[in-house]
Amino acid sequence: MTEGGAAEATAVDGLDPRMALDLIAEALGHTSQGIVVSDAQGRTVLGNARSRSLLQSGDGDILAEKAVEAALQRARSGEDHRETLDLYSPTRHTLEIRAFPLGDRAAPRGAVALVDDVSELRRLESVRRDFVANLSHELKTPLGALSLLAETLDGEDDPDVVSRLTGRLGSEARRFSRLVDDLLDLSRIESGGTGTLVPVPLAAVVAEAVEGFHETASARDIQLAVGPVSSSAWVSANRRDLASAIANLVDNAIKYSEPGGSVTVSTDEADATVCVRVRDRGIGIPRRDQERVFERFYRVDRARSRWTGGTGLGLAIVRHVAAYHGGDVTVTSTEGEGSTFSICLPMWRGRATDG
Repeated sequence: MTEGGAAEATAVDGLDPRMALDLIAEALGHTSQGIVVSDAQGRTVLGNARSRSLLQSGDGDILAEKAVEAALQRARSGEDHRETLDLYSPTRHTLEIRAFPLGDRAAPRGAVALVDDVSELRRLESVRRDFVANLSHELKTPLGALSLLAETLDGEDDPDVVSRLTGRLGSEARRFSRLVDDLLDLSRIESGGTGTLVPVPLAAVVAEAVEGFHETASARDIQLAVGPVSSSAWVSANRRDLASAIANLVDNAIKYSEPGGSVTVSTDEADATVCVRVRDRGIGIPRRDQERVFERFYRVDRARSRWTGGTGLGLAIVRHVAAYHGGDVTVTSTEGEGSTFSICLPMWRGRATDG
């Protein structure tokens, strides 16, 4: 080590300097950060595998390469440089580029650029901001309604008006309670506090999930049909959470169907996977929204969601339930024709004994 703390390629305990450099280059090849080193004349001395994958990932690679070259040039003049680069091809992603001079800043011997893909970090920051903003809004709405109703009720003597207002108070209180319950469920599921997964027959879980919706569907003039589930279809599951996830999909399908429509719950098996599919003939979901419907509080149609009374957390809960069961949930939809939500889980192949 030099007095400035920089490592030099010198023979240590008989190690050849070239071999030392080879080992360093190989080690840098295993880092998750892109590293590009240039000498004082601007020639690339080292570029690890990660830098190549980040700078040559699509049509935006020319922009990324030029940004790194410019950053290295500024660093070779003695400046530290930092910038964020948004690229949109083939998919949107964000690179953070930092460059520093090597050696004496007055006369650098070269420069190093560090490149990080911060796309996921930015996405998580955006989700967090949206969650806080949406949660504040969702909590404020029923609380504001409760406060206004209480003020209106204060001093009111007309029995009919009192009855109507107390009914509204109860409705808003239940809405607030549903939101809190969903938040607690989501927090429990995200933190892994889901209880033990045990083998259960899927037919029993589906029947349990759909049981309470026949009357609701009939009241809205919607035909609810449930197909047979094979007796061999068993899954390792937390029965309550899985039934709740399926019920959430059925509830949504009914809410977003028009009178005279239909909702169908079916299952199918392929290889070692079994899928529960909930299909409706409702309003459908625009393509631009289909990737986001599983986000917390994301609403395709806020006005309609307000009318249907949803909390905006149901599909987020379904996604997490599917994930901790080792499966996933997907949606296919066409506007004006309806949607199909599918929860696909690995089959349990042990000996089936329904306890």
